Amino acid sequence: MAMRTHYCGLVTEQFIGQEVTLCGWVNRRRDHGGVIFVDLRDREGYVQIVCDPDQAQTFAVAEDLRNEFCIQVIGLVRARPEGTVNEQMKSGKIEVLAHAVNVLNPSVTPPFQLDDDNLSETTRLTHRVLDLRRPYMQRNLMLRYKVAMQIRQFLDSNGFVDIETPMLTKSTPEGARDYLVPSRVHDGQFFALPQSPQLFKQLLMVAGFDRYYQITKCFRDEDLRADRQPEFTQIDIETSFMTEEEIRDLFQGMIESVFKKALDVDLGEFPVMTYADGMRLYGSDKPDLRVKMEFTELTDVMRDVDFKVFSGPANAKGGRVVGLCVKAGAELTRGEIDSYTEFVKIYGAKGLAWVKVVDLSKGKEGLQSPIVKNLHDKAINEILERTGAKDGDLIFFGADKAKIVNDSIGALRLKIGHSEHAKKNGLFEDRWAPLWIVDFPMFEFDEEAQRFTAVHHPFTAPKDGHEDWMVTAPEKCIAKGYDMVLNGWEIGGGSVRIHKADVQQKVFDALKITPEEAQLKFGFLLDALQYGAPPHGGLAFGLDRVVTLMTGAESIRDVIAFPKTQRAQCLLTQAPSPVDEKQLRELHIRLRTVQTPQAT
Repeated sequence: MAMRTHYCGLVTEQFIGQEVTLCGWVNRRRDHGGVIFVDLRDREGYVQIVCDPDQAQTFAVAEDLRNEFCIQVIGLVRARPEGTVNEQMKSGKIEVLAHAVNVLNPSVTPPFQLDDDNLSETTRLTHRVLDLRRPYMQRNLMLRYKVAMQIRQFLDSNGFVDIETPMLTKSTPEGARDYLVPSRVHDGQFFALPQSPQLFKQLLMVAGFDRYYQITKCFRDEDLRADRQPEFTQIDIETSFMTEEEIRDLFQGMIESVFKKALDVDLGEFPVMTYADGMRLYGSDKPDLRVKMEFTELTDVMRDVDFKVFSGPANAKGGRVVGLCVKAGAELTRGEIDSYTEFVKIYGAKGLAWVKVVDLSKGKEGLQSPIVKNLHDKAINEILERTGAKDGDLIFFGADKAKIVNDSIGALRLKIGHSEHAKKNGLFEDRWAPLWIVDFPMFEFDEEAQRFTAVHHPFTAPKDGHEDWMVTAPEKCIAKGYDMVLNGWEIGGGSVRIHKADVQQKVFDALKITPEEAQLKFGFLLDALQYGAPPHGGLAFGLDRVVTLMTGAESIRDVIAFPKTQRAQCLLTQAPSPVDEKQLRELHIRLRTVQTPQAT
């Protein structure tokens, strides 16, 4: 006899009159005046079990059941009485009259009720095994599995081959910190866990495999946020003999297919936006197009105004002044405006100037703001014309270095854009909003280090004709790089790669990486490029991020079975943890106590 014949959540009215054997966990036990009802749960959902006192032995077992007992039920499927049907459950039209109930394993009292929606994340992650029993987490991880399977099927049907790359590799610190693994055999030397399989997938293209993919773990020792983990899952893809546009088209098709098959969602149009336009209009290279507000460029308007807060940045090298018009924003209270002012300070802004448009017909007199008196009429008229402000609107201003303006007003745009005010006044459109960001700059200048750094990574190819600028004017170089953005999250990014050693050397020169340093860090790749390396390119998608968006979760921790906290700890296993002295000696490691300076 089978231990189980069906999943609980899949027993429907089609099984009426049949005997079934079910296994699962007691979600709730209810005693209704002599009849005991048990809500039995497994990964597919719930089914209602009825224990009748006529079945004396079964009823006696049912009386002792408690939440989270693991049990087996043998019983007859029957229709629920009229008026008790639950249309919200797949099994809501039936119940199972128990003939036998067997306790497979009792449970101690759980630390929380699984249907409690107000659990702290600390509680959830400490008791992650129980947290994973909750239907919310079960649905998330089952969707994650479904998404991964759809991706594999798409890639397989398009000729891609799943090839594993090493988890223990060479440290090539570019960008985030590496996680280092000491070698027991080679005293004083270290492996690194891969930040991505970037170099290996390029080597696979040189090796002639043509189309590679891997759903793999990557590791970065960086400060964490809601959408980051020290270990994350990457859908890593590389292909040869395809142009930038062909690569984008193919993998846009993959994402469209996955959303359709996993969620039955049509993502709609994928606009293509340049990096320059993204920064100009939204201050971001991953704009959320659901928010219907754009920056208004005012730098040129503010150069001759008396207000130094505006004219200073407008006349400074690398300065910027923008406006953000908020429809019906004049109804915002002073307290709300003050809270937004404090918010932008997080991003380096010194403050937040604003103008309320009360009555346009009165000109300057129809504006309410502490700064209007410092602006001449020509500037005010130009501001109102460019922003398109109407009576009842409010204009916020950002004025500072371009990066601070982009970061602060870009964040303000999102904060206002996701508020109740925005939803009430048509500033937020509830839809899927995908797009491609293209034409990234090859390099950005690091003021602190006084040198250029790679925007993507140093193996990204420049646009045709830009190769010589890498030596003469690196700031002008545009890359064959591209990111896919969805609802303001970067879900994937990549580039056409450099496949010629001389072009790769020009990039290293621009980054001030000496030939000796390049050979030490990347020699194996540079050597391989000499053997007829094909034109190639690819991209990587963040599986965690994609599934987070699909589920509507607030954090990628809700789609990862055993995640780390924002302090990179596993509360379930208490990792990281100390190791004994013997292990350290084998690895030739001696711990040094760092003295914390005493406060005076």
